[in-house]
Amino acid sequence: MELRLKSVVTCPNCGHKKEETMPIDECVTTYTCESCKITLRKKSTCCCIYCSYGNVPCPSIQKEQGA
Repeated sequence: MELRLKSVVTCPNCGHKKEETMPIDECVTTYTCESCKITLRKKSTCCCIYCSYGNVPCPSIQKEQGA
């Protein structure tokens, strides 16, 4: 299974979308929207902002789902 390392993060406050490259060795728990400047925090049921607000889950979750 090949990991997808790009995810489009959508701000729930203003709807701004930006493609980001996900790190493979860490969980990102906060993210600042470049449009409205709000700091997003991961949802309590998710491990990171990519799983919370992205269109592709983080590499850790991709590995779990592929196993």
